[in-house]
Amino acid sequence: MKRLLTTLVFSLSALLAYSQKQDYKTVVISFYNLENLYDTVNNPNVNDEEFLPSGPRNYSGAIYKDKLNKLSTVISQIGTEINPDGPAILGVAEVENDTVLKDLTRNPLIAKRNYQIVHYDSRDIRGVDVGLLYNPRYFTVEASNKLFVKLPAGAKDAYYTRDILWVKGKLNGETIHIYVNHWPSRSGGEERSRPGREAAARVARQHIDSIFGQEPNAKIVLMGDLNDDPVSPSVASVLNARGKEKEVKNGALFNPWTSLYRKGIGTLAYQDAWGLFDQIIISEAWLNKDQSGFFYYQPHIFRREYMVENKGRYKDYPMRTWDGNSYRGGYSDHFPTYIIFLKKVAANADPAKKAF
Repeated sequence: MKRLLTTLVFSLSALLAYSQKQDYKTVVISFYNLENLYDTVNNPNVNDEEFLPSGPRNYSGAIYKDKLNKLSTVISQIGTEINPDGPAILGVAEVENDTVLKDLTRNPLIAKRNYQIVHYDSRDIRGVDVGLLYNPRYFTVEASNKLFVKLPAGAKDAYYTRDILWVKGKLNGETIHIYVNHWPSRSGGEERSRPGREAAARVARQHIDSIFGQEPNAKIVLMGDLNDDPVSPSVASVLNARGKEKEVKNGALFNPWTSLYRKGIGTLAYQDAWGLFDQIIISEAWLNKDQSGFFYYQPHIFRREYMVENKGRYKDYPMRTWDGNSYRGGYSDHFPTYIIFLKKVAANADPAKKAF
């Protein structure tokens, strides 16, 4: 991780030198697995009993409030080194419903951003979904839908997984398409569960191809907890997400996390090995730095010392909310990821914008 921070400092220094005569608008797009963000109210349609005051975790209103505060602390700081408004767009996973998202956006640490919500209930057995928060100063929604993922027989014990969320909208006037994902877990074994993740990847890829059929130069952002790494078949083959910009052509996507993963850098840890499941993947249209619209600049994993476990069997892992049924009081068992996008603007055209 120290290498990543060194690279960030060097890259920002290089940009400072490069941008002395060029101003930019900045946008941060982020993803965060919120690790079991449930409310304390029983939902008879899903299996949420463990996250009730009467459940084995003794999940109380005080714990729920503390969880919201912890998550808001992280969200309030993501990307602020490049834009004080933080993420303009934030995809999230493991949320029970729109109630928890509304409670999150009202937290005093981020309430001034006025985040709006896009969310659909899915048929996941645990009752967790994905969602999208967006700052209306930067992004407006034009259309959205949920994409159903049918699991192959035998791929998982559960019958249903999370839907994929598709959102179309305008980012500072540009049309973009966002996909928020939480693919089937590896429970039951990586090999046995692989067909479920590949099924989710195919659903996303088919929808992306339908967009490309209408908009060949569409700006696509696919994000989520994919429960697979950048080199896994579901990502590299089914999605056709490449790790090198020069290989992104003929409908392929660009995965900026491949090189970080190969260096042993990740967003979650299991059995002392790092995985990089939390990815933000983009289409070729973002890669041209000479365009008038936003273009891709840098990927980052948001990691601060207060988010890292400092004792016990998970030492040096992301500090999780739970250790079994005991409340650990952490943040999430995943680190969030984010990408910085830049857009050239005329020098001094906007007093609120400046070279950085």
